[in-house]
Amino acid sequence: MVFGAATIPSLRPMSDIAICFAVLGGVVVLFIWNRLPVEIVALSAALTLYATGILTLQQTFAGFGDTTVIFIAALFVVSESLDATGVTTWAGQQLIERAGSNGTRLVVFTMLLVAAATALISVTGAVAALVPMVVVLAVRLGRSPSQLMMPVAFAAHAGSMLALTGTPVSIVVTDAAEAAGVGRFGFFEFALVGVPLVIGTIAIVVLLGPRLLPERQAKSLPPDLSDLATTLTDQYTMDEPVVRLEVTAASAWVGQRRTELDLDAYPGVAVVGMQRIGAGSLGSSTPITQGDLLVVRGKRDLIDAVAHDHHLRRTDGVVPGADEPALIGREYGVSELVVSPRSDLIGERVFPGMVSSSGNLVILAIQRAGKALTTSETTLASGDTLLVRGGWNALEQKLTDPDVLVVDQPGLVRRQTVPLGVGAKRAIAILAGMVLLLATGAVPAAVAALLAAMLLVVSRVITMEHAYRSVSWTTVVLVAAMTPLSVAMQETGAAGKLADGLVNLVGDAGPYALVAGLFVLTAVLGQLISNMATALIVIPIAVSAALELDVSARPVLMAVNVAAAAAFLTPVATPANLIVMGPGGYRFGDYWKLGGCILTLFFVVATFLVPVIWRF
Repeated sequence: MVFGAATIPSLRPMSDIAICFAVLGGVVVLFIWNRLPVEIVALSAALTLYATGILTLQQTFAGFGDTTVIFIAALFVVSESLDATGVTTWAGQQLIERAGSNGTRLVVFTMLLVAAATALISVTGAVAALVPMVVVLAVRLGRSPSQLMMPVAFAAHAGSMLALTGTPVSIVVTDAAEAAGVGRFGFFEFALVGVPLVIGTIAIVVLLGPRLLPERQAKSLPPDLSDLATTLTDQYTMDEPVVRLEVTAASAWVGQRRTELDLDAYPGVAVVGMQRIGAGSLGSSTPITQGDLLVVRGKRDLIDAVAHDHHLRRTDGVVPGADEPALIGREYGVSELVVSPRSDLIGERVFPGMVSSSGNLVILAIQRAGKALTTSETTLASGDTLLVRGGWNALEQKLTDPDVLVVDQPGLVRRQTVPLGVGAKRAIAILAGMVLLLATGAVPAAVAALLAAMLLVVSRVITMEHAYRSVSWTTVVLVAAMTPLSVAMQETGAAGKLADGLVNLVGDAGPYALVAGLFVLTAVLGQLISNMATALIVIPIAVSAALELDVSARPVLMAVNVAAAAAFLTPVATPANLIVMGPGGYRFGDYWKLGGCILTLFFVVATFLVPVIWRF
């Protein structure tokens, strides 16, 4: 990321500076207007700078190959692995066990958990992962979610200052510090201000939260899927196990039709359906061949007797019944699928116990208009509901299947019901290795994050498709496309002009006044547009202003970093603020009351504590 502190050019034509200011103004206005995607605005700015000749083609697109962008993208993959494998679910359950019913302890523990999680998995990731759990906990304890949701978001913002990986802004600030010749910030160096911010934020919420937060019930709450297995067992009829039996070459049933099978000696045992892999359901008049699957229902001992007497082999993947293990486990889960209108499945013959054509899903039960269809084959119609079981990855693939509508996303079900699931230990180990590499500086940050992301895929913690889905491409494109504007502001001298204005404004008040002015500028913009975009606009100004006053850029940049995290006054300031708005039942004007108090804390830390730790 190019944020150098070279001497401000004095011979550049004024028109270039004017164009740069015009592009900057247009970007800010369009961000505030919020009618165009931020990616389009940022890309348009970069292309405009190229079209006007201010930047070369290489400079215009250099951001997409920047190590900062690669680092940020890889961190999203690492964050998702912790969430997808149930690490955050396990942490939430530990919270529930330790918080008890004490209101203050619940608030403190919740905020500490969110802050700690944010340091490793980003603000948005931590809030999105923990909000459903916190809402359920609040409802169970008879507390209004509105008393907890905003503190969760605000604790995440404070926690983002605990480590380099807490927010992409910290990564950009670190690169800017290195480019300015004052050295990179260490991985845990951010905690010098992060810890006071977290402690102060929690103290303000505990002391003032009950009076400044509304007591309001949300119109909609995130689904509580923690007892989904029990709910599905009650809703669908699965009193007796359904077992798949493969016909071997030695079976006397080879060549017979299903209607000719004699099961009189096994009372209660019935053939639900017959299937040939690759050919789907077979009719009752189709001769049985070796390798065909018979799906039978009945008592377990009688089914075993049928298999023994007629040379049938039990296949893997027994469908759970009343005496089987839980529907949802570390490796396997369930999902409800609704046959969509115009689906290719309409008219297909299916039955409980039938295996999908891919062989990785099995139908547990079928319902039509709320009534179970479990005794025999069913011809599917639009609106029918299938309860299917399979590996979590196989269930995830159904999200993109146009033939069915998924009721509850498998990923969300898994995160709420399977703490420390498959791959959790590997994910934690890989995360620890990445943190060690980042903390010691053994390899560049982008290399450490990429190695971690690659290991997560190679070790099958997450799939390649899952890795792609986990990346917030909005953030990636925004950082890459806004980088040319930052470069142009430096090369044309626009950043220097703004820095001159800021320095002249604070007059002889000195560097503390400069830091205060930069904080106000960053915080104001951060309430209206993305804090990432705000940082990319303000950082070159901050570096130039530090050069003007002949002070170190380190405290100035750290103050900008703190200010960028102080997005508390509006719900649109960050995705985290928006995530808690619905579950908390908040209105637009609810945020500034508590948010203003915490914003004041951030101002004090940025203006007075930061220069004590990093000297001017």
